[in-house]
Amino acid sequence: MAQWLERYRGILVLILIAIILVGLVLFLGLRPSTAPPILSVLTPAPSPEPTFTPMPIRIYVSGAIQHPDVYTLPSDSIVKDAILAAGGATDAADLERINLASPLADGQQVHVPRVDEPNPTIPSLSQPAASSRVNINTAGVPELDSLPGIGPATAQLIVEYRQAHGPFAKIEDIMGVLGIGPATFEKLRELITTN
Repeated sequence: MAQWLERYRGILVLILIAIILVGLVLFLGLRPSTAPPILSVLTPAPSPEPTFTPMPIRIYVSGAIQHPDVYTLPSDSIVKDAILAAGGATDAADLERINLASPLADGQQVHVPRVDEPNPTIPSLSQPAASSRVNINTAGVPELDSLPGIGPATAQLIVEYRQAHGPFAKIEDIMGVLGIGPATFEKLRELITTN
């Protein structure tokens, strides 16, 4: 046996080295890599911007409709919405005499005249009384947003304008706010005050 070992010693050494190399390759190849840990910086999620929810408006609907009463409607409602909320017009209603697309404001009355009604004693769309006008010097964004032609962004601009320039001296001064021109002002004229 010693003779056999002596004869094949070189081959056995090479086989042993090959086995060690294969074992080392397998050991290193199958071993999970120890990559340096990845540091992640947790930043708090940005808080969502507050969304503005417009205040609902209250409208009194009367005349030739199914259910006359006071109804609460979304702030962007029009006369047609008020009539539908009241159950719709009756067969005696003269809808040609009112503008169904007119925007509404809190405290308004919508009166649907009857066909045989010569001159309604109540205007078909009455504006709120002067005491219920929106004071543009003290009103917040929700109250300003309830005005026709004024959305949340314009309401915020009114508040910012007032903070930068002081109170409005007269209602016409509101036209100094970006986005409020003569056409919008005409919609607001009877709804706003500075007192």
